[in-house]
Amino acid sequence: MSIMKRMSMIFRAKANKALDKAEDPRETLDYSYQRQLEMLQKVRRGVADVATSRKRVELQATQLQQQSEKLQGQAQQALGAGREDLAREALTRRAGLQTQIADLQTQHAQLQGEEEKLTLASQRLQAKVESFRTRKETIKATYTAAEAQTKINEAFSGISEEMGDVGMAIQRAEARPRRCRRGPARSTS
Repeated sequence: MSIMKRMSMIFRAKANKALDKAEDPRETLDYSYQRQLEMLQKVRRGVADVATSRKRVELQATQLQQQSEKLQGQAQQALGAGREDLAREALTRRAGLQTQIADLQTQHAQLQGEEEKLTLASQRLQAKVESFRTRKETIKATYTAAEAQTKINEAFSGISEEMGDVGMAIQRAEARPRRCRRGPARSTS
């Protein structure tokens, strides 16, 4: 293995370890949840846009239908007045409007179908986001509890060590007066 590869591998390992220490799973979960909420908002906006387009098509079709009925009335009046040429022109314009109305009705049906699909997708996504939120909160609570347990264990470990040190200090302190009562050690020469 070349030196560069080894250095690269060591660097990646150190960087990965540093990232693991820096990463808080709770923050990552919150970020993921926020992204899901943004996607849900986009889907809802899409549903609203399609619904708006469908309404516009409905209004156009209604207006064209009214114009068509008006042209039908004009054709009947023209026939009543003996003006077949005007009646024919009104009916020709009415036929063109009827074609437009049929196209708008097809477009309206397509938009309505698309709106229903997007609404269902929005509802499914909403359910998934809610499910994720519940899991996220559970995982965060578990992580926080584990973190607290680790701190408690570390504290107990520190207390145990401290108590051991205190115990040894007490033994030394208790042994000192006994040595003092005996007096200095006499040498036998």
